[in-house]
Amino acid sequence: MYYVLTSLRRTIVGRIDKGENCSVSGCGSEADRSISADKVKSAGLKIGNAVDKRAYLCKEHYKEYKKKSKKDKLIDKWRHGM
Repeated sequence: MYYVLTSLRRTIVGRIDKGENCSVSGCGSEADRSISADKVKSAGLKIGNAVDKRAYLCKEHYKEYKKKSKKDKLIDKWRHGM
């Protein structure tokens, strides 16, 4: 019984597993990914709490973030010669 409790406690470690909501203003969905808040802001998404270092995104907003940051990632790749 003790082993089950400790293994269960270890699986619920991160904020996403604990049920963190999406950080984008006006969205209350459950978060799926955690990304740097600066990267999310540079992609053009408006996050509610600007104090946090991490932004938590739901599935729909993560998809939007990927589309908006695709060009920036390509330019960084070219800049570093990869």
